[in-house]
Amino acid sequence: MNTTHEARAIDAGVLKQLRERDDAGLARQSVIDPQGGAPLRCCLRHSEAGERIVLVSYAPLRRWAAETGVDPGPYDECGPVFIHADECGGQTSGPGYPAELHGARRVLRAYSAEGHILGGTLIEIPTERAAEVDSALRGVFADPAVELVHVRAVEFGCFMVEIRRG
Repeated sequence: MNTTHEARAIDAGVLKQLRERDDAGLARQSVIDPQGGAPLRCCLRHSEAGERIVLVSYAPLRRWAAETGVDPGPYDECGPVFIHADECGGQTSGPGYPAELHGARRVLRAYSAEGHILGGTLIEIPTERAAEVDSALRGVFADPAVELVHVRAVEFGCFMVEIRRG
């Protein structure tokens, strides 16, 4: 059974669409981030002070469902994510959980190939031990019914990153 996994930033084509009109159908205004620290879903790192970013509505399961030909059903959610206001040439995918997204409570929300939610696993990702989340993800992917995992912030429910089998 394959339990390797890959973190996936939002696809460049989707980012282009989101910058024009987000998944809520709105054109959003960019801002200069005065302090930095916003978790960017385009390159899977935190913003730096002075970078131009935009907060957009994003429907990750809807996008995955369109790609795979599945109906997202009632699990189709649209929520806020930060992205660079312009193309950044950031990471599109990579093995394991991105260490840059550490330091908070997260839920690993597992979905089947049919787009049905299979459950969630609550984890704490301490700054000094960010790699431990990979062990939790291997545990989630040990279930052969799990097709993908959405990592979400517990406090606000924000989508952080999509993890797929590697």
